[in-house]
Amino acid sequence: MKFVYILESVNHPDRHYTGLTENVDMRVEKHNAGQVRHTSKYAPWRLKTYVGFTDTVRAQEFEKYLKSGSGRAFSRKRL
Repeated sequence: MKFVYILESVNHPDRHYTGLTENVDMRVEKHNAGQVRHTSKYAPWRLKTYVGFTDTVRAQEFEKYLKSGSGRAFSRKRL
């Protein structure tokens, strides 16, 4: 399984991060431990939502969509 996840910064609720992983819990721990350069500045993070996919390509496409302008608007409104 591949999971597309959205994190929300605890201290800066307007900051979100979207990623792709096989292990959501472990990945959130890495974000909160400062091991991910792009998210270390706004740690700690909380898991806002995640979606599981059995198809890796579809997971990658959904992650790419969520990182687009319309995808960010969709996630703010629906997720």
